[in-house]
Amino acid sequence: MSTVDNTFGAFLIGVVVSATLYGVTCMQTWYYFSRYISDPWYNKFCVGAIFLSDSTHQALITHTVYTYLIIDVDNATDLEKIVWSLAVEVVFNGFTALVVQSFLTIRVYRLSNKNIFATASVLSLVIAEFILDIIYFSKAIHLTFLTQVPQLKPWAMSMNAVAAAGDVLISAFLCTFLERSRTGSRRSDTMINKLMLFSVSTGLLTSVCAVMSLISIIVWPNTFIYVAFYFCLGRLYCNSLLATLNARKGIRRIPCNEPMSLSLHAVRRHINSPISSSRMGMPNDLSIKMDTAQEYIENDFLSTKDLKRPQSV
Repeated sequence: MSTVDNTFGAFLIGVVVSATLYGVTCMQTWYYFSRYISDPWYNKFCVGAIFLSDSTHQALITHTVYTYLIIDVDNATDLEKIVWSLAVEVVFNGFTALVVQSFLTIRVYRLSNKNIFATASVLSLVIAEFILDIIYFSKAIHLTFLTQVPQLKPWAMSMNAVAAAGDVLISAFLCTFLERSRTGSRRSDTMINKLMLFSVSTGLLTSVCAVMSLISIIVWPNTFIYVAFYFCLGRLYCNSLLATLNARKGIRRIPCNEPMSLSLHAVRRHINSPISSSRMGMPNDLSIKMDTAQEYIENDFLSTKDLKRPQSV
């Protein structure tokens, strides 16, 4: 049974929590652009795009709640109608998820040594989620009254289910390929452990939010409790990517206490040579693992200079 608490109240709670997360987004975006000036242009473009999309989404849901609770509060007829911004916000939430998940899909592609199966599996879920978002929007924009929203329940459930599946699959692939990229060096393996932790934690937040939205639709189908979770989903996507990018300087400062340490760049150059490999007695798969690990770390987590920096004996 729907009441003011689980309809407009849910809208309000969702906007308040989302606004709090948006404050974190603003702080992380400022930190990124002030601390990572030398980052590649595509990283900056990605961060700028999701921040713009996130800001637009926050403005839209704020407009929705303001319209219902301030402008139309004394007009019962208008309260029953769907505000246009409530339908449009789905597009921007979907766009934010698309950009972030595409960014992570590229990482899966690079880290898996261009594994087509892994990349295609993730990409299919990412594209499917965005298509479902567009379908939901195209149907919602033609509705007039809030009582018609339950008609979109199958699409809303599909959106959240695919979103959760995509996040879990991305985290699983990243952790699997990172585990395979261990080189035996304490410093690089410590980096990989932290990268795995970030992969799990970032995917966990967004997938849990999507699952909670899905559960809310099933348990309380005639309320808008699920909307409160969905309002926050884009913010979590944005913050998860920003947190990962902003953590790179911390990961670079990992100490190494190995008895004997060498420049990984130099080791890589030597072991890639067949003659050097045979003389040193190093297995070929070590070279492959170091290449794979460096490929991942060079792209967006750490820069090449961190692997070139020689360690003292």
